Amino acid sequence: MTAPLEAAEPAVQAAGPGDERPVRRGTLQYALSKVGGALFSIAMVIVATFFVFRLLPGDPVRNLAQGRNMTPAQLDLERHRLGLDKPLINQFFDFVGNTLRLDLGTSYEYKRPVLDLIGERIGPTLLLAGTGLVIAVSLGVWQGTRAGWRHGGRFDRFSTGTSLVLWSVPTFWLGLLLMMVFGVGIGPIPGVLPFRGIESVDAPDGFAYLLDVASHMVLPCLTMVAVIYAQYLLVMRSSLLEEVSQDYVTVARAKGLRDDEVRRRHAVPNALLPTVTLVFMRIGFVVGGAVTVETIYTWPGLGQLFYEAIVVPDFTLMQGTFMLITVAVIIMNTLADVVYHLLDPRVRSA
Repeated sequence: MTAPLEAAEPAVQAAGPGDERPVRRGTLQYALSKVGGALFSIAMVIVATFFVFRLLPGDPVRNLAQGRNMTPAQLDLERHRLGLDKPLINQFFDFVGNTLRLDLGTSYEYKRPVLDLIGERIGPTLLLAGTGLVIAVSLGVWQGTRAGWRHGGRFDRFSTGTSLVLWSVPTFWLGLLLMMVFGVGIGPIPGVLPFRGIESVDAPDGFAYLLDVASHMVLPCLTMVAVIYAQYLLVMRSSLLEEVSQDYVTVARAKGLRDDEVRRRHAVPNALLPTVTLVFMRIGFVVGGAVTVETIYTWPGLGQLFYEAIVVPDFTLMQGTFMLITVAVIIMNTLADVVYHLLDPRVRSA
């Protein structure tokens, strides 16, 4: 048995340099490459943001002048004040220069800096979308773990089927349905939950105010969770199914470990890696919120602000909110790649 092994050794050593594996990049080099890619993506977003919104139909000056008896000369003066009479290329260079100085311009509709408007609206968005994300991740990971560990059982079939149905339902339709059932009410059955805004007109103070805001969050948060939690459930379930068939799980069971210990200490930590990536990606969308959900429930967040900018159309406000959303997604995707590289040794050795 020794001779074949000794004979095989020179063959490995005689392998040419073309068969050698490329030098593995360190974590720092990997992170810098990802940051470079993110900066390039942000540059492309800046370019696309300017030109895409210029393709939208409608004249913002005429829309702003609705209800005001303005002469053509006054319209031209307003267009000059907004810089819309300049050649498109000049407008583009002005936009890029202002963006690099973190100046997102002044809203046509609100006559206020876009950054100020974003600062006012980002709090409600983080509250709503952040709460929905925490609930969706917790529910999806828990159900995905149970469904994957007991693959083919009744709980697996029920949870997977339910999540797929909710995931396939249009968000606006589900939101309107929940609003009709629990907000407006059906026939003689009155609605029990508020469905407009973030607080009541006569909102109380103190702890009662927190309860009032929480009651306004129930329907929009439920709509968001019902739509997105299926992603975490399916990813966690699929990942756990792969881990269950691995040799280390078989060895752990052969050592006499209880089934719960094998799942909790061995299978679940490894199966969580793809879910971590998905969570980081979803955090980027938290900044942008859910435009559809916030519009349906008139939640005063960035999604509602973006919708209001489209209706006008308000170019500067659309550009500012869109860039914030897309840049947040790019940054979170980059962080997800770096974190996954740190957590999974298989990625580092690739």
